[in-house]
Amino acid sequence: MPPPRLQFDDKNRVDKAKRQQWSSKLKLETELNCFGICLNMNMELNFLIWRQSFSNLMWCILQFTRCMNLEFFPRHENLYYQVGLQCLAGDISGGNDRCITMLHAFREAIEDYSTPPEKTLARDLTARINTYVSFLIECRPLSISMGNAIRFLKARIAKLALNLSESEAKANLCSDIDRFINEKIILADKVIVRHAATKIRDGDVLLTYGSSSVVEMVLLHAHELGKKFRVVVVDSRPKLDGQTLLRRLVGKGLSCTYTHINAVSYIMPEVTRVFLGAASVLSNGTVYSRVGTACVAMVAHAFQVPVLICCEAYKFHERVQLDSICSNELGNPDIISKVPGRMHVNHLDNWTNKENLQLLNLLYDATPSDYISMIITDYGMELASKAHYEESGYWARSQVESADSAL
Repeated sequence: MPPPRLQFDDKNRVDKAKRQQWSSKLKLETELNCFGICLNMNMELNFLIWRQSFSNLMWCILQFTRCMNLEFFPRHENLYYQVGLQCLAGDISGGNDRCITMLHAFREAIEDYSTPPEKTLARDLTARINTYVSFLIECRPLSISMGNAIRFLKARIAKLALNLSESEAKANLCSDIDRFINEKIILADKVIVRHAATKIRDGDVLLTYGSSSVVEMVLLHAHELGKKFRVVVVDSRPKLDGQTLLRRLVGKGLSCTYTHINAVSYIMPEVTRVFLGAASVLSNGTVYSRVGTACVAMVAHAFQVPVLICCEAYKFHERVQLDSICSNELGNPDIISKVPGRMHVNHLDNWTNKENLQLLNLLYDATPSDYISMIITDYGMELASKAHYEESGYWARSQVESADSAL
């Protein structure tokens, strides 16, 4: 039985959620007098400005203590605060980047760890990891890939042999983390690139949405192989991260077209294939990805254009989700109230003072498997309707490659 979802028009529930939210609007009054530094702040900050200011403040403290060789925070906690605050400020984004950065922080914490007296390593280290995870969640909700990586690490801690010394146990855990990053992310992306490149032919017009690191690697690899094709980069507000991908592709010599998602139905008739990234693939084949992905996939399906999802196998999850409302991540509503470069468009200024107006900025959406032609992972290529989660985290090997006949 899933927990009851938050009704956005229920004022009491919304107020309660705002009180519980760590990064909501607040009056920040801080006096910091430490090591001769005195900072006096008394300002009312909205979500975005406070987030950046607090991140910069903590970053300055961490850099100061590092330069002065002071143990204001333990070394591994320094890294955790940095990771959490960088995720909060948006400096680290993307499922793979956030997961790798988190695992590196775990590794450093394990290297610095020493078991307290009268405690066991497995239980105490798991409790420490839970503390760090709680801080990361306070900064920004974990991605599904980060949750899977945490579950992997906790399982490895639980399986440590009791007769191992502390140094041996720590070495084993650090080795497990390195192997996870190398096999499940880095090598997995290389395998996906090799599989996906076989689906690109000369003369193709390939469409992608937003900025996916693995899709970018696929396009660059196909270009290096000498294949002649054109790329259509579809973007949307408020992040407009497709512009970053566009600059990198053009810099590598690829022929590109840039458009916004409102024009996707006009550009789709000339597209031959759609390549999309994913935050996760759920147990029922639903693809959980950046908001707007479902729109692009549905338009492509209407024009009978194959949709290929590039997703590492470690991002698969046993959860079933039928829509984007029952579980999602909320972004800063102030961002969608303004249009970059058009400051005169101020119709939504002071929107918080309008009692009957609420702005909803969802970060993800769910694409049903019916609109996806193929999922390309490091285990091979599979139809979305047949992809399912197992205890190992991946689908049965015997079913892989059955999607080759779909295109």
